[in-house]
Amino acid sequence: MRAGPVGCRGGGGWRRPTLGRMTTNVLQVSTATPTREQALALARSAVRARLAAGAQILPATSVFWHDGEFGEGEEWQLLLKTTDARYPELERHLLAAHPWQSPELVAVRVEAGAAGCLRWVEEMTAPEG
Repeated sequence: MRAGPVGCRGGGGWRRPTLGRMTTNVLQVSTATPTREQALALARSAVRARLAAGAQILPATSVFWHDGEFGEGEEWQLLLKTTDARYPELERHLLAAHPWQSPELVAVRVEAGAAGCLRWVEEMTAPEG
C-alpha cells in the first residue's frame, strides 16, 4: 500500500510518523508582546545572555478572555529555543523584562528534531566559563 502524507495511510488510517531522536532536553518557549520592538528586545537580551539559542518573532492575532472580558488584538509572538537546564533562568529573565504584568509564558518539549539543530541549541545555551 502506498503511503500518503506523513501521519496518513491510504484508506484514511493513521500511523505515527517515524521520528528521529526521541525525548530531547530542548524546549520551545513562547510568549507574546504588544509591539514588534518589545519582542525584539526580549529576543535580543535572551539570546545575548545565552538563555536561548535563537528566536523567531511573528505577527499574531489573538482571541482571549482577560479580566472577565472577551477580547481580541494584534500581538507579536516570540518563539525561543532553550534547554531544560536554561529554562528557569530564561523564565525569570522574560518575566522581569516583559511589558505585561502577567504574560503568557509556556514551554513545550521538542520530542524530536534534526540532530544538528538539537546539538546547536545545547551548544549555544551552554553557560560560558
